[in-house]
Amino acid sequence: MATTQIGFVLHVHYQQAYLVDASDEFPIPESRPKDHPENPVGIIRAADGKAFLVTGLHTGPVDFSVVVADHDPGTDLDGYEDIVEISFWSMSEHLRIAEWSGESGDHPLPELPSGPGWYRLRYHAANMDEGSKVNSLAPGNAAVDRYLLQIWPQPESSPSVVKSTSHTLTYWRGVE
Repeated sequence: MATTQIGFVLHVHYQQAYLVDASDEFPIPESRPKDHPENPVGIIRAADGKAFLVTGLHTGPVDFSVVVADHDPGTDLDGYEDIVEISFWSMSEHLRIAEWSGESGDHPLPELPSGPGWYRLRYHAANMDEGSKVNSLAPGNAAVDRYLLQIWPQPESSPSVVKSTSHTLTYWRGVE
């Protein structure tokens, strides 16, 4: 496997979704993981084998893509306004994107290339500010904001902000 990409409509509630082990019966953490104290990235946080993903839209559909690769697939600097990275410890090679309420089902991801271990997550966001202004969309409405999550094996390293242009990312970087 070199690179596998999937796309889907993700239905968010409370501006959130989760990257979790495919077999985790209760994927929603009891509290939002804390951001890194020296290198806050705001819109993605990881702890205990789960990652908390923030969107601009409060409730409704967002466009979501995931790339799973055996190497760094490269950053899409031109296609997205905000890009952040964080390390993630996966306890399994099978992950899924879980929606907050579970109403629309979960989204299984391609198998991780190196099994359990450390991975890098690069979270790209476009139109977060517009999604935040719209606030809510009914199911079936066209998505306003869109996201790309890239996952590849990499030893643990500090979180980083690759690109920051939205007010939404700035806000979340200041939220404990």
